[in-house]
Formats: sequence, structure tokens, C-alpha cells
Amino acid sequence: MFRKTYYLHSYGCQMNIADSGILSAAMEKAGYSPVADPAGAGVIILNTCSVREKAEERALGRLSELVKYKRGKETYVCAIGCMAQRMGQDLADKIPGVDFILGTEQLFDLPTLLDRRNGAPVVETAMGVDLEWAEFPPEPDNPYAAFVTITRGCNNYCAYCIVPYLRGPERHRKPEAIIKDINHLTGKGVLDITLVGQNVNSYQHEAATFPKLIKKVIDETGVERIRFITSHPKDLSYELIDLFATEPRLMGHLHLPLQSGSDLILEKMFRRYTAAHFGQLVDKLRQARPGIALTTDLIVGFPGESEDDYKMTLDAVKEVRFDAAFMFRYSVRSGTWAAKNLVDDIPEEQKLKRLQNLIDLQKEISFEVNQKEVGRVSKVLVDGTSRRDEQVWKGKTGGNKTVLLESDQDLLGQIVPVRILRADSWTLHGEVAS
Repeated sequence: MFRKTYYLHSYGCQMNIADSGILSAAMEKAGYSPVADPAGAGVIILNTCSVREKAEERALGRLSELVKYKRGKETYVCAIGCMAQRMGQDLADKIPGVDFILGTEQLFDLPTLLDRRNGAPVVETAMGVDLEWAEFPPEPDNPYAAFVTITRGCNNYCAYCIVPYLRGPERHRKPEAIIKDINHLTGKGVLDITLVGQNVNSYQHEAATFPKLIKKVIDETGVERIRFITSHPKDLSYELIDLFATEPRLMGHLHLPLQSGSDLILEKMFRRYTAAHFGQLVDKLRQARPGIALTTDLIVGFPGESEDDYKMTLDAVKEVRFDAAFMFRYSVRSGTWAAKNLVDDIPEEQKLKRLQNLIDLQKEISFEVNQKEVGRVSKVLVDGTSRRDEQVWKGKTGGNKTVLLESDQDLLGQIVPVRILRADSWTLHGEVAS
């Protein structure tokens, strides 16, 4: 007998988590109940990532495990999202037990498609669907912190990136719909909202720019903490930066991908800014909000990257002193402009060496930056417990830094003052301040 229960797990970026929240709402509206174990699910869903080959390998491995839970026609396994969009029918051929393969603009039709099921595999990857399909009030991934989508797709087409080909061109949601989602989530107890999009800075709906949208969120919702991700440096306006100086509910953290410190490599990547312009933005941000936490993305070994180009990246990291960074070696991504037009000419051994040196540098900087937190009292939203020790509370500062603290009090779902006692490169450790 088919059970109207579903198990949903997400890989990848904040956009995937936001999509999963919307799909969860759609599933529950259709009468499905969530379960934490795939063994108890009538519908098993994996939201996949395709940004890198390793992400796809991980998802393929997990799908191969999930199809083992099938009980004939009583269980359906669904692959959704970016990898499903890219592979389509090839995914059905590779893992025959997958029943539904739904791309980035078809995944929200899953409840309807389940009603129409006839036993044959369903592959839907058409694009160009109107944004109205996403207008389900989302279910939060975390009871206290949630993501709200404001844009979908991307118009930047960076040379190395597959995302615009999988998520389509930019489309921008109505401000009223965004406000409705935030009020829905805060009504459920969510305290921390992150506005998400491939490039939130380019948000534009009629007269509403991204800074105006943030002001509207501040004026028309009661959410205590507001964040956004991801920002493209070419579109980061001074009007937006000024909000960090005037709006305390806008948290003091910005993720601003640099990618490379070399203007030559930035040009080859189609990033459309210079390292100097990036530095000017950093200066403005730190003037607007002293102590703002800055994180970034960095790629080494891009085609044509010389030792001098690589050194410029190291120098930029030393100059900016990011709080943390996501660092990668370049790998060819089929379907991108770089894969079609550039020769992957940096030996793998050299890429790995450059990456390790960069990681070591950033780890040292992160440690030094975090030492400045020691002795300070920060407001921390406690949203769970440590994965290693359930007796230790886990939370986030306004600067989006992870804090671990021991307390006999029930702190879950509260914003509490925490005195930082010590810090390593990745985590702060503290105690509740009296």
C-alpha cells in the first residue's frame, strides 16, 4: 500500500535548501507527511547539486543507496534539482530505480506528478516556467533560521560556472510575495532570515531595487535578523553598503566572492570587476560596519593562471583578511564556456599545491581574526547542538560564526549574550554572559 509520507534530503547551496522548503510545503499541502528515515517514506526525494563533478558523484552514490528502499510500486525515488536538470534521461539510464527526474523548474510539480503516476519513469527538465509555480509558503529547514528566495536564475555566465545553464535567466519575485513568506516564517518562530539568489544584488522588480527590498523587509516584517547571499561584486552598490551603517537588524556578515586576485584571470573568468574595485568595496563595507565579517570564494589553477597570477590571489587574501573562505582548485565543468574554449593547462599536482598553500594561509588568517572575538560578548542565536556532543549548544553570531557553548539552561531557539572564551580557525567557544 502506498504511504503518503516523504523523505527529503538536500545537497548543495542555499538555493537548494530554499527550494526544498518550498517543495516540502507543496508536499504537505497535498497531504504528505515528512519522515526522518527513508525506510518509512512512500516518496524518497534527493535534491541534487551539479556545481562540481564531486557533488554529482556524491549524489549519484546516495541515489544508488536510496533505490534499495524501494518496495515495488509502494515507494517512489525522486531525483530533483541541478544534477537532474543536467543529466535528464541519462540519469534514468544510469540508475534505473529512479522514478522521477525533475529539473530546477519542474520539481515543484512533484505532488501533481505523483497523483498521475502510472509506473513509467518521469523525466521533466523543460525550462521557462513562470515564477508563480514557486509561490508556496516555505517550510523552514531549521525552526529558527530559514532561507527565502528572492531571485531565480543568473545572467552572469561566469566562464567556469554551470549554474546559469541549469537554472536559466534571472527572474525576480514580487516584493509582496517575499514579505508574505517572511511573515509566514516568523509566525512559525523563525528569527533569522537569509534572502537568497544566485546574485541578490541584481534584484529589480519594477521600482524595487535590492536595497529598497531590504528596507521593505525591515519596515514590514518583525524578523530579528536579516542576511543575504550571494552577492556579486560588480553589482554591490554603495546604497546597499550604507544599510550596514544604518540598519542594526541587517547582520554584520557579507559573503563576497573574489575568485582571483589577478585582473587577467578575473577577465578570463568573465567576472567584470577588478581586484582594486573589490578592495574599494571592502574598505567601504568596513567603514559602514566596523568589524563586519567577510567571507569569500576562491579558485586556483584556472586556465592560464601563472605563478604571478596565483601570487596576486595570495596577496589579495593577505590584504583583505577574510574571516573565512571556500577554496577550490579549478576543474573542467562540461557545458561551461571555459570547458568549450579554454585549455585546462595547469597540471593537477600544481593545482593541488596552490590550493593547499592557499588553505594554509586562510586558516592562519581565520585563526588570527577569530582571536579578536575572545573576551567579547556577542548575541548568539542558539539553533541546535554540536554534532560531536549533544550536551553542547551550537549557535551563530551576527557575523555568521559558529559558537559552541555549554549550559544547563534550555537555550534552543533563543538569542543569548555569549562571552567568547577561546577560538580556533573555524569555531568560537563561549559561555552565557551574565
